[in-house]
Amino acid sequence: MTERLHERARGIRERALVRAWEYRQRNHAKGVWHRLRRLLVDAGQAWIIDEAAADKLEAAGHAPHPVGRELVPPKRLFIVSETELKEMHVRHQIPVRMGVELLQARSVCLCPSPERAVLDAPGAPG
Repeated sequence: MTERLHERARGIRERALVRAWEYRQRNHAKGVWHRLRRLLVDAGQAWIIDEAAADKLEAAGHAPHPVGRELVPPKRLFIVSETELKEMHVRHQIPVRMGVELLQARSVCLCPSPERAVLDAPGAPG
């Protein structure tokens, strides 16, 4: 019986260490994952664009959303309308979720969902 209790206690300590590590990682992120999820909630479409298209968007006055700069490596996340997106020739649609495609992309355009008129403005609380 004591061996079983020791094994159970060891399992509890291991889970506590993992939980502490997860909390520490989340606290170091300072809420970036929550802000990225919040941004994705309001998006109806997500498109990967190349660096040249991203440079062109920035030159046209579109500032990348601040949450993208907080990620490592930094990403350029642009909020554009569907009409602006149609004008871009180099793009690849991805699912609107925190998946491999989004996390590996360097530049992404997000279009508001039809139910939402405007995505949260950069720097807006949320």
